[in-house]
Amino acid sequence: MEIRESLGEALRRMRILHDLTQEDFAVVSSRTYVSSLERGLKSPTIQKIEELAGRIGIHPLSLIVSAYLIQNPDVGFDGLIKQVKKEALKP
Repeated sequence: MEIRESLGEALRRMRILHDLTQEDFAVVSSRTYVSSLERGLKSPTIQKIEELAGRIGIHPLSLIVSAYLIQNPDVGFDGLIKQVKKEALKP
């Protein structure tokens, strides 16, 4: 599964979890664009990820982390966070 597909799946899951429809994103994106994202047909910019996450009411990293966990379920949340800490906090 490519990252754009797992990001689309993460967006769909978060949207449903927060009881939102694709139409509820009209303030930041068209329903057609959200549908294309959820089906893994398009790749959003970091700015668009921030806007979509804001509409859901979550941090943008929640979408990105969810996407990577969907793509690599064997890594697990703790393993992913451990890797990010190691890489991001290097002096």
